[in-house]
Amino acid sequence: MAETHVLFVEDDDVIREATQLALERDGFTVTAMPDGLSGLEAFRADRPDIALLDVMLPGLDGVSLCRRIRDESTVPVIMLSARADSIDVVLGLEAGADDYVTKPFDGAVLVARIRAVLRRFGHAGGPGATSEIPEEAPERGVLAFGDIEIDTEGMEVRKGGETVALTPTEMRLLLEFSSAPGTVLSRDKLLERVWDYGWGGDTRVVDVHVQRLRTKIGQDRIETVRGFGYKLKA
Repeated sequence: MAETHVLFVEDDDVIREATQLALERDGFTVTAMPDGLSGLEAFRADRPDIALLDVMLPGLDGVSLCRRIRDESTVPVIMLSARADSIDVVLGLEAGADDYVTKPFDGAVLVARIRAVLRRFGHAGGPGATSEIPEEAPERGVLAFGDIEIDTEGMEVRKGGETVALTPTEMRLLLEFSSAPGTVLSRDKLLERVWDYGWGGDTRVVDVHVQRLRTKIGQDRIETVRGFGYKLKA
């Protein structure tokens, strides 16, 4: 099986070189770039399996680079941010990132997060990783919720007969909601099921992805239950 190809864009020479070596030791192929413009060129030339983007990059910042990548591809993107409470985290998620990791990070934690994201996208995620589907995914077929149709076999979504382009993370989030329409799912439960967090995570990841999903399938389709979580209107 071919090695998973990681695009890593980081302007700090020490972090870039050390992280590249750590990822390569774990069996990943890594293309490392020092700025956003060279990162975009490398993405277009190499079409990696996943992109790791620092938020603060010269030339083309990480958020803008993520947005450019998302305009062209649904390849998974993880943002790297130096501050857990930074608005840049939310901006990165709104730009289309699937997850983020706060710097400084432990190499093992970064690898675990990469593999978790890749499992959601159907990639092996490196040596020793396995592909998974949600344990409680809905049965194969077409599910209908108002003017929304979810083809769980073809992995397509249509609204009013028109195809809706979802990222794999958005699709998995919608599948979780559709597996239990009308049932409130907590943010922690969604982090566990969609993002594969076996530990506590930042619920902003869920909130931003729910908002992104709403803009695509309808603002009134997913209801916020204050203090508890979200539910799909049946």
